[in-house]
Amino acid sequence: MDPKMKLHPPAGSFMGGGWAPGTSGEFGPGYNNSGQHGAIQSQNVGGMYQFSYEELANATNGFSQVNMLGQGGYGLVHKGVLPDGRVVAVKSLKSGSGQGEREFQAEVEIISRVHHRHLVSLVGYCIATGNKLLVYEFVANKTLEFHLHDKGGAGLDWSTRLRIAVGMAKGLAYLHEDCSPRIIHRDIKAANILIDNNFEAMVADFGLAKLTTDNNTHVSTRVMGTFGYLAPEYASSGKLSEKSDVFSFGVMLLEIVTGRRPIDLTNTMEDSLVDWARPLLTKALEDGNFEEVVDPGLEGRFDHDELSRMAACAAASIRHSARKRPKMSQIVRALEGDSSLDDLNDGVKPGQSTTFNPNGGSDAYDTRAYNADMMKFKKMVMDSEEFTSNEYGGDSSDK
Repeated sequence: MDPKMKLHPPAGSFMGGGWAPGTSGEFGPGYNNSGQHGAIQSQNVGGMYQFSYEELANATNGFSQVNMLGQGGYGLVHKGVLPDGRVVAVKSLKSGSGQGEREFQAEVEIISRVHHRHLVSLVGYCIATGNKLLVYEFVANKTLEFHLHDKGGAGLDWSTRLRIAVGMAKGLAYLHEDCSPRIIHRDIKAANILIDNNFEAMVADFGLAKLTTDNNTHVSTRVMGTFGYLAPEYASSGKLSEKSDVFSFGVMLLEIVTGRRPIDLTNTMEDSLVDWARPLLTKALEDGNFEEVVDPGLEGRFDHDELSRMAACAAASIRHSARKRPKMSQIVRALEGDSSLDDLNDGVKPGQSTTFNPNGGSDAYDTRAYNADMMKFKKMVMDSEEFTSNEYGGDSSDK
């Protein structure tokens, strides 16, 4: 099968970045208007493929352990091969959602209408005897988490890191500002940024928060998996918004710049990456010296102006005040050098992170209060037997 062949659903349905990296966006050979492709007997329902459970079980060798790519707060993910040769990732959503079949189909249809080259493509879904599964394109080159941390940044030179940052920013900007209805991701983390063979970033798992309501606990397993990326407003109120996504994106920028994980669950580092980096970013942005903050693995090989822009985007994104964080489209322009960094700040000096109170003074929810809340979360995370962060094969084994 031609590796550049791309199956597209009918117009108006999810196309995303294509299941094979570097595709042109044209209909591939073998596609026909009936919605069938090759030997697949799945139904085309509302512009999406509705697979039978048997088809997906066959594709994944019975959801075997050998085929498992990973697991996380949303459920297990298995690699599968469809009868036509397409490789897919099959996500089995955890049971317990209060949604019925109609609500599930309606939410999946919203996800399916999204089309952007930096978003992972939804191929179809399955509802069978209480099981709800989503079928995605398979992105072969693992995750940002794997390349930054499990491989220690090997192979990620500065230009590659910038390309990844711009790609994931564009994907998020599309979800926040160009989708109708807009989509708040709610689970932004390096494990949910898939990397294709051209080292382009593709955002995974958007829209899933509404498909997997957790009625058991305020601190769901999904949130535990996102520990270290949590925006302050979630720690204090349990509410998330597009600006919470911006905060989490800022943490990922810090990972790209520093090579460090967002938090050290072994307790060897007391501060989170955010709190460690804030004062260093402020100093570096003032004096132009990034030696203390930049990943030593880069060995000084980076473009100073591009690093300054990425550091400024990170600093603006991790402000305590959600209202004072920039939009993702502003971040895209800043990363690409198409706007002044002043556009990110909106009157806020680098390093200023407490929430402005129009009645005078600043809110009591400052770094100290945030850290106290995060320590509570950390204890709950460490006490949880279900804790895991990676659903897309962050280990070093090849699947």
